Amino acid sequence: MDPILAAQGISKGIISFAVPDFGVLFRCQSEGNIVDMEFSAFFSLLEFIRSKLKNEKIQSVQLFSSNPHFVFSFSSYSDRLKEGTAYRQLLNEFTKVMTVSVGYIKPLSNKALISPADYPSIPQDKNVRIAFSQEELHKTEFKPIQKGVKL
Repeated sequence: MDPILAAQGISKGIISFAVPDFGVLFRCQSEGNIVDMEFSAFFSLLEFIRSKLKNEKIQSVQLFSSNPHFVFSFSSYSDRLKEGTAYRQLLNEFTKVMTVSVGYIKPLSNKALISPADYPSIPQDKNVRIAFSQEELHKTEFKPIQKGVKL
């Protein structure tokens, strides 16, 4: 949850994920309860890895969250990932192509929560091949962060 954006009446939350090995930090505004936004970030990350980093042939993902409710959603006692739920179906789809593990990280160590100015760019020794489509490469968008403005 972002208290600055909420105070300005813009948004109550941010979906955010970081891929430190590739210098990636993703953020977008969101509405919803905290655990649902965590799952949105989780599945957005997995889709980003599957579609945009497909040339890297990533087979295993270790995900760390500062939200204990999200982490414990993966236990057998949670109803969120029971068989037949939408979250379980999505998770099953992704785990066909990669192994996923989830763990807890202290908020101060969570790179998805730091300022983009403090986040390093792509390491020099990495040759990251993010797979953008031709449409994505030529698409220009401007989305102001002002409530009520529609372009």
